[in-house]
Amino acid sequence: MIRIGTSSEQGRFHYTETGAAWRIASVLLRHIPFGERTVRFVCIGTDRSTGDAYGPLTGTALTDPGSFRHPVLGTLDMPVHALNLQRIAETEGDVFTVAIDACLGRAEHIGQIVIEDRPLFPGRAVGKTLPPIGDLSIKGVVNAAAPNSQEVLQNTRLHLPFMMSRVTARAISLACCRHETKPVQESGYEGHDEDARDEVGHPDLRQPDQV
Repeated sequence: MIRIGTSSEQGRFHYTETGAAWRIASVLLRHIPFGERTVRFVCIGTDRSTGDAYGPLTGTALTDPGSFRHPVLGTLDMPVHALNLQRIAETEGDVFTVAIDACLGRAEHIGQIVIEDRPLFPGRAVGKTLPPIGDLSIKGVVNAAAPNSQEVLQNTRLHLPFMMSRVTARAISLACCRHETKPVQESGYEGHDEDARDEVGHPDLRQPDQV
C-alpha cells in the first residue's frame, strides 16, 4: 500500500465513470510495450487488510479465467507483500513490470484508478522501507490519507477495492486483447483504423499533476 502525493499524477479515472475500463485500456496501450518486451503484472497487497486487498483482488480477477497470457504475481491465494517483494523486485531484468497496489489519497480522489509511468514505492504510508518496483504503476485510491494509515486500511469497506479491482482487471484484459487484434483490424479496415472509442485523452504520464 502506498500514499499518493500531489505531483506527477496523470491518468486518473474513477471506477464508476462510463467507459472507465476502455479509457484505462487506451492509456495502457500507449505505455506498455506489448509485443516488444515480456510484460508481467505484479499485484501488491494482502487479503489480511480489506483496504490493501485491491492488488491481490486484481491479480485474482486476471488469473481466474485462465486465458490471460502474461505472468501475474500476487493473488488472494499467493499474495505479494513485504516479506517476498524484495525477491520479486530483484527478478525484473528486461521484463516490463506493471505494478498494482492500493493507496491512500485525498478524500475527493477515493475510487480513482491512477496510472503513472514510474515505479511504486510500497509501504511508504505505513512507514515501511521496501524496494521500488515497476516501470508503470496502477494505483487504486481506496481511502483518505490519515496519520493512522494501518487503521484506515483495516476499516476500509471491501466493496470499494473489490469493485475497483474488477474494473482494473477488465481494463488490463481489454488492453491485451486490443493489442492482439489490432493487426487484424488494420489489415481488414485500411483507412478506418481510428476507432471512435479511441478518441479519448491519452495523458502524458510524465507531466506534473494538474488536479
